[in-house]
Amino acid sequence: MSMIRDLRAAVRPSLRPSLRKNSAPHSGYDTTRDPSASSAVVDCAVYRDGSRLEGTTAPTPHKAMLQVREEGGFAWIGLHEPTEEEFAGIAREFGLHPLAVEDAVHAHQRPKLERYDDTLFTVFKTIHYVEHAELTATSEVVETGEVMCFTGRDFVITVRHGGQGSLRALRHRLQDDPELLAKGPSAVLHAIADHVVDGYIAVAEAVQDDIDEVEIDVFSTPAKGGRRGSDAGRIYQLKREVLEFKRAVSPLLRPMQLLSERPMRLIDPDIQKYFRDVADHLARVQEEVLGFDELLNSILQANLAQATVTQNEDMRKITSWAAIIAVPTMICGVYGMNFDYMPELEWRYGYPLVLGVIGAVCFSIHRILKRNGWL
Repeated sequence: MSMIRDLRAAVRPSLRPSLRKNSAPHSGYDTTRDPSASSAVVDCAVYRDGSRLEGTTAPTPHKAMLQVREEGGFAWIGLHEPTEEEFAGIAREFGLHPLAVEDAVHAHQRPKLERYDDTLFTVFKTIHYVEHAELTATSEVVETGEVMCFTGRDFVITVRHGGQGSLRALRHRLQDDPELLAKGPSAVLHAIADHVVDGYIAVAEAVQDDIDEVEIDVFSTPAKGGRRGSDAGRIYQLKREVLEFKRAVSPLLRPMQLLSERPMRLIDPDIQKYFRDVADHLARVQEEVLGFDELLNSILQANLAQATVTQNEDMRKITSWAAIIAVPTMICGVYGMNFDYMPELEWRYGYPLVLGVIGAVCFSIHRILKRNGWL
């Protein structure tokens, strides 16, 4: 059982790269393949007794499968964004179902687990946190990709879409643990699932920091000249990105539960119990993402309420000044009617008296409104 005890350490890096602002963008991620390359195959290898069989040249998928049938072991073929023509030969060689092949080529699939005869077809959504110096109303927070995995008795075929989510480092870590790889294709499937969910955990931590930042900005005292309600665009954009995150996490929970609870011929019993650990971590991430969504709803409502309060305060100030200005407007309007007989019209001190009355009334109204908090 020592091999099983070391399973988690084998498929996870000892130090996860930081996703915060001090790390380089797309650190640890592959770009797309060279456009001049004639094949979508990123890596192709045969493993027997947990060790990679090295040759003078890398085997083609056809030669790898022939070698497996003659000598045993299993083949692991990695592809990146294959076309229908590039994938057609591999599909025929390994007897892959046309529906699964279509999903793997065209991508944009919902996370799922399907069984076709003696092949398991699993779809994972990979999530990458996009670094940004400042969160704005147009900032991209998460970037998604896809990893499809065909798992058979003696082969694993991984199809990756997107410029991130490379499995190269994962393959190297597995190759450093021959005892684990000896468990066959199911060990690779578990390692991929664990790798993807670990990525979810790291991204959730980074998104939590962004939400905390927005929450502090919304509930802090606005700077002089600043206005509440100006963060609505940032909150809404962050909510959209959390929804994208949710679409990757939530549908995957049921497939992980099936892999951990339902006996399957293609899954080694010693490996199956460790899918339970992946399902537990995924459930925790799902709870966090649902919490993010609810928290952002509350923050958005609070922000809109603050904007409404600010508008009400502005309207009260406008109304107060309008009331003050109405006094001289009314008095001057009366004396501007040009009647011959008007109070104090011929009096020497009539003009200063009217100005004094206007000033006194305006001052009194200003004091009353100020004391009541309208100004």
